[in-house]
Amino acid sequence: MVRIWLRLDSNRALHDFLAMDHYPYNRKVLKACGLTSLPDRRTFDRRLSTISVDIKERISTMGNLFVKERLVDPYIVAIDSTLLRAKGHLWHKSSITKELVPRSVIDIDARWGFSHSKGWIFGYKLHITSSTGSLIIPLSTDFTQADVYDNQIYPTITSSLSNEVRYMVADSGYDDHKLYNLSIDRRGFELVCPVSEIYSHTSSKRLQLIEFYESELGQIIYSWRSKPIDH
Repeated sequence: MVRIWLRLDSNRALHDFLAMDHYPYNRKVLKACGLTSLPDRRTFDRRLSTISVDIKERISTMGNLFVKERLVDPYIVAIDSTLLRAKGHLWHKSSITKELVPRSVIDIDARWGFSHSKGWIFGYKLHITSSTGSLIIPLSTDFTQADVYDNQIYPTITSSLSNEVRYMVADSGYDDHKLYNLSIDRRGFELVCPVSEIYSHTSSKRLQLIEFYESELGQIIYSWRSKPIDH
């Protein structure tokens, strides 16, 4: 969580930050992490590796704690995903189909995924929900292969959110009538995202979604998505 907040790109950078004990703030962060003293680098890395398995649960717990303590406002929450490149050589689609691994340094768990901003990426996808107020923190997260669609993860990643959430803002990848129904019926909030594909036979319920999204209130709510996405 500290690495996310401070945008530290490695465990080494995190260790160096916590080692700066001449700053009172750093000591408070160290204590909040449950450490009375800072272990050496090797022990530090080993401890971090043991918590990586349940990192999703830890983020969810921390997110709900921040909501409970009124440190973040959950009224409007944002959801999005980003593609992450796998390390090593690429595994081309033709080889994946034939289950041929031409090099030993290929991550065979990774898959190809596409985004309009990054194009085709061989790797994984990070799915995340976050607060949208003055303090932006992750509230829930999931990690999948890059070819998993955003709407497939939505039911899982929204299941642990606070019942104080009123609106969920998302891009058009979440425009799915099943997700609208799930949000209202089982999550207690409204999903707000760009609604596409209007036809002569478009249902009245879908037209209402379009009308709300395009309304002044709908656009104000959706504008809150830009802050966490920029982060």
